[in-house]
Amino acid sequence: MKHHKPARFDTNLIVIGAGSAGLIASLIAATVRAKVTLIEKGRMGGDCLNTGCVPSKTLIRSAKIAHYLKDAQRYGLRNVTGEVDFGAVMQRVRDAIATIAPNDSIERFTSLGVDCVTGSARILDPWTVAVDGRRICGRNIVLATGAVPFVPPIPGIADVGALTSDDVWTLRELPQRLVVMGAGPIGCELAQSFQRLGSQVTLIDMADRVLPKEDPDVSELIASVLRSEGVEVLTGHKAERFDSGAQKQLIATHQGRSVAIAFDEVLVAVGRRAHTQSLGVEDLGIELNRDGTVVVDRYLRTSVPSIYACGDVAGPYQFTHMASHQAWYAAVNALFGRIRKFKVNYSVVPWATYTDPEVARVGLSVEEARAAGVDVEVTRHELAHVDRAIADGETRGFIKVLTRRGSDQVLGATIVAPQAGELIAEYVLAMTHGLGLKKLMGTIHIYPTSAEINKFAASAWRKAHAPVGLLRFAQRYHALWR
Repeated sequence: MKHHKPARFDTNLIVIGAGSAGLIASLIAATVRAKVTLIEKGRMGGDCLNTGCVPSKTLIRSAKIAHYLKDAQRYGLRNVTGEVDFGAVMQRVRDAIATIAPNDSIERFTSLGVDCVTGSARILDPWTVAVDGRRICGRNIVLATGAVPFVPPIPGIADVGALTSDDVWTLRELPQRLVVMGAGPIGCELAQSFQRLGSQVTLIDMADRVLPKEDPDVSELIASVLRSEGVEVLTGHKAERFDSGAQKQLIATHQGRSVAIAFDEVLVAVGRRAHTQSLGVEDLGIELNRDGTVVVDRYLRTSVPSIYACGDVAGPYQFTHMASHQAWYAAVNALFGRIRKFKVNYSVVPWATYTDPEVARVGLSVEEARAAGVDVEVTRHELAHVDRAIADGETRGFIKVLTRRGSDQVLGATIVAPQAGELIAEYVLAMTHGLGLKKLMGTIHIYPTSAEINKFAASAWRKAHAPVGLLRFAQRYHALWR
C-alpha cells in the first residue's frame, strides 16, 4: 500500500515507549532543539525502573544483608539475629522506585522540552501515529516499546497463577516454596535472593547448566554457590505440565523419568519477547525477526525508512545500557540522517549477572572464541589470591582474560567476584580504546582493593610472555658485577 508523505509535520520525532531507550532518544532530540513527542501508555521509566533493574537490585541487596546476618559467625560475630520482614523488604523496593521515578517523570521531561503524551499508540502510516483518537504526524518515528516476559504455553500454567519478573513485585508474603523456571540471569538472581530471604527455592531449566551463555566454569561455580545456600538446582529438566489440585505441582521429565515438584508460587523467567503487539507494525509491513524483534539495519532503521527502533524491541541485546547506547544512534540518525548517518557500534558490549558472587563479561568467552575459530590465549587468576578478597572473606571467583595469540590485545574478559559488574569497567575501557595488558599492568592500583585482580591478570600474562633471551642476558650482566 502506498502512503503519501505529508507536506508538513506536527513534530520532528515521535518516540513510542518511555523506557530507557525512549527516554534517552527523546532527551537527545530535545537537547538538539528538535520538537519531539514521547508516547507512553503505562508508567514512565519502563521495565528498568518499575519491574526490572531497580526493584531486583534493591531486593538483592536486602537478601545479601540477610545472608550476612545468617553467616555472621564466620566474621567473628556471635549472637547475631535478624528476622526477615518480607513486607518491609518489598516496601523498600517500592521506596527505591519512588525515589528514582522523578528522574523519569513526565514533569521532568516536559521541563526539558519533550511533549509527553499518555495513551496507547498505533502507527497508521510511516509518519502518523494515533493515540486514543488523536493523530500525530512526525517526520520520523522511533519504536522503543521494549519487551515483555515470555510465558511458555505449558498445560496448566494459567491455573497456578504463574508470576513473572513484571508482577513478582506484587507479592506481600514470602512464598514458603518457590519454583523458578529458567536458570538465566534473572532466574539465578531471584532464586538466590528468595532463598536468602527464607523461601525454599527450586530452580529448574531445560539446559544442562545454569547461565548457559557463560563458559562452563562460570556455570559450575554459580551452581555450586546456589546449592550451598540451599537452592535445589534442577538442570536438564523439561517442564511438562502444572497440576493445581490439593497442592500445586510442576511435573517435569529428567532423563526419561517424571519428577513432581510441589510449590506455593512459581516464577517464570525463561526469556523476554519484543513488544510489538497492537502497534500496527504488521499492517505497515515492518519486518520482524523470528524471535519477534524488529529487523533494523546498522543505522537502526527498520524496513520502513522513516521508522527506527532501539532497545529491547530491536535487540540483539536486552540490557538497559544497550538500550541507551542504541537510542543515541536511532535519534541522531532519524534527526540528522539526511546529512550523515552513524552505524551502531556493538564491538564492546559488557553485561553482568547480579548473583553473589556477580558474573560480569565483556567481549568473547572461551566457547565463543572457539566457535568463531579465533586463536586466543586464556589468562586466569583466582580471587583467592587477592588480599582484599581474603580480608573480606569472599574468595569465591576468578578473572579470565582472552587475548589474541601472541599479542596483549584484549578480546574478552570474564570476572566472577563480588562487585564484578564494577570491576569489569577497566577491561571495557581497555577494549574500547585499544589498551593492551601491558598498559593495564603498568597502571597503579590501590592496595588492598578487589580491582587488583585486573592488574594481577595482566601481570600473569606478562610473566607467561617474559623475554627469555633478554633475561638470560640480564643474568650474565649481573654476574659480571658480583
